[in-house]
Amino acid sequence: MTTADPVRVIADLFAAEGAREYLGEPVTQAEHMLQAAALAEAAGAGQELTAAALLHDLGHFTGPVSGHELMEGRDNRHGEAGAAWLARWFGPGVTEPVRLHVAAKRYLCAVEPGYLAALSPASAYTLRIQGGPMSRAETAVFEGNPWCTAALRVRRWDDAAKDPAATVPAFGYYRPLLRQLALQRARELARGAGPGGRPPEPPAHPPARRGHASGAPRLAGE
Repeated sequence: MTTADPVRVIADLFAAEGAREYLGEPVTQAEHMLQAAALAEAAGAGQELTAAALLHDLGHFTGPVSGHELMEGRDNRHGEAGAAWLARWFGPGVTEPVRLHVAAKRYLCAVEPGYLAALSPASAYTLRIQGGPMSRAETAVFEGNPWCTAALRVRRWDDAAKDPAATVPAFGYYRPLLRQLALQRARELARGAGPGGRPPEPPAHPPARRGHASGAPRLAGE
């Protein structure tokens, strides 16, 4: 863990960049991420997955290409950017779902009928910039990733976290969780733990493939 206090750094981002409008959606970027975390907690997600939901879009303002540049047509690869930035302080249980949440959107657009049609206009627009629905080969690779299920769960919460009327806990509610996870990761690294990590247990019913289309399907996304 670097000498900077990660929780304070992240809190400052939520208060500053996070207060801006969320790329064509009816909530701010901070409201969106806080809603995703609240949905994760309500679904009984573990600590790392809840943190991943909370932090999934930090790459919009920690990477070299901003979220607003994404809306102008330049892919900012915010999943990868956010995961790389967060890896200074958190383990793969947090960073891998963050890294893969855009891939999860592309996957669902390819395999779930109706998903693409239900995307918000902003999310449908960014999908084209992010590579569109996955090919068959890409879906096979994604399904083989041990973090596939975790990423899909974050994606679902991401999709649902755009309610301007929602009331959810403020960032301060998650400070103890983030501090605990950062300390845990620092201890792992001090013991010589590698970058791997173990994915969470899959749900009773893994994601089902209900067909494939390279340009259609439905349910939500950013």
